[in-house]
Amino acid sequence: MHVISELFSDYPIFGAFKQTIYLTLLSAVFALLIGTVVAVMRVSPVRVLQLIGTGYVNIVRNTPLTLVIVFCNLGLFVQLGISLVDPNSPTSIDDNNFRLAVLGLSVYHASFVAEAIRSGVNTVPLGQAEAARAIGLPFLKTLRHIVLPQAFRGAIAPLGNVLIALTKNSTVASVIGVSESSATMKDMMENRPDVLFVVFGIFAVGFVILTLPVGILFTSLSKRLAVKR
Repeated sequence: MHVISELFSDYPIFGAFKQTIYLTLLSAVFALLIGTVVAVMRVSPVRVLQLIGTGYVNIVRNTPLTLVIVFCNLGLFVQLGISLVDPNSPTSIDDNNFRLAVLGLSVYHASFVAEAIRSGVNTVPLGQAEAARAIGLPFLKTLRHIVLPQAFRGAIAPLGNVLIALTKNSTVASVIGVSESSATMKDMMENRPDVLFVVFGIFAVGFVILTLPVGILFTSLSKRLAVKR
């Protein structure tokens, strides 16, 4: 116990997990927005939109996340000079890296969100969409009022799995200097190699605390909100 209290006093472990939570929540919101748009494109009757949505999912989902995050930093910021913060800010580098990490995580996980929502769309009986068209509802209104509400309820469990994966994948943000949990764990391992197993244990327990309630919550919601057929 003395070693654990010493590690907590010497290193910003709580701050690192706080950063991980911020990364996860912000990325989850943007991934849900982007993923919903991509899912709508995937089920759209317009062939061009279908191809764009399919191309996005297949390309991004099969690209390593590390490559996406590094591209956001080296490609967008270093090569193209695209900054997401005020460059005159004293914390501009850290803030920009954080926002670029959110961008990379959002874009990457949006492809999985899109597929989860599309699977939810497939659970909606075709007759409901046909009935909506029969009463004169256009495609977007049919999606908004009839299909998507049921699709989200049917996709709660896979969306929960995406959120858990996003929480764990947020550790990749350390490759562009974001001081989240894995970056702090790396510092601790370099400076305290005598207590490696304790360090591993702290971060393993930390991630279990973050992800386990999410899994239980989404499983419960999927059972309670599932559309009865």
